Amino acid sequence: MISVIISSANPSLLAQVSKNIEATIAVPYELISFDNSAGQKGICEIYNLGIQQAQYDILCFMHEDIGIKTDGWGKIVQKIFDEHNDYGLIGVAGSDYKTLAPSGWSGSGRNMDYANLVQSYKFKKKEPHHYYKNPRNEKLTEVACIDGVWFCVPRKIAAEIGFDQDTFKGFHLYDLDFSFAVGCKYKIGVIYDVLIDHFSEGNYDKTWMEETLKLHHKWYYHLPLNILPHSKASVFDAEKSTFKYFIERLIYLKFPMRVAFQMLYKDNRFLKMSPGLFFKLHYYILKKYISG
Repeated sequence: MISVIISSANPSLLAQVSKNIEATIAVPYELISFDNSAGQKGICEIYNLGIQQAQYDILCFMHEDIGIKTDGWGKIVQKIFDEHNDYGLIGVAGSDYKTLAPSGWSGSGRNMDYANLVQSYKFKKKEPHHYYKNPRNEKLTEVACIDGVWFCVPRKIAAEIGFDQDTFKGFHLYDLDFSFAVGCKYKIGVIYDVLIDHFSEGNYDKTWMEETLKLHHKWYYHLPLNILPHSKASVFDAEKSTFKYFIERLIYLKFPMRVAFQMLYKDNRFLKMSPGLFFKLHYYILKKYISG
């Protein structure tokens, strides 16, 4: 039995996903939704309220702008937790490497992401595409973090860990923060037998950047997270490309370039990781600073 928890900003989307859940879940469930159309509460606070109200042993947190395309997905989720009691969190997209460089759950490297997700677009003129990455043909892949579009967790673990509503008061980075917290005690996984259609892409605005910086200051000494034994070259490339994207977003969002310098120099973690990486990133920041 599953408690589904949704922070709702759009009554029509909530009605749509409610019908979708009823038609596809195939196990006893309850839907706990909160009208948050005015944005009066952050998603962490909403999800903590959901944990307090939930009756069932598995909690499923999901966005309302999705459609679940897999019939009987509730049985699949129950079976995974029954067979893998060392797992505390599962989702449909995630990465086995989380960079020291500030980023979202993805962007860490070509061969580090895993997913089964149809991505549709609201802000861009792009056709939907099925993002499927399962190179080892697994049912469950251990990862460092998952995307927050849809994820499930045993209620006892959700109650034990909770969402950090004191630090994250908006609608970004709650998924990585929760992943890191759960990952300190339990395994985290991506599953492939449940397919989600996400109707909108992420919006990486100024608020997202501010929350990303909060996350990385909070977990700085916990990062990077490397679940699988990636080569030094792969890690180097992941950190370099992610930090470069971080710099580009800082420039686009009109953040001062000192933010990039502060992150690069903090406790000399990048220098200790790889002097070559450190000096390449230092050069890239200077180049952007001078040209800008």
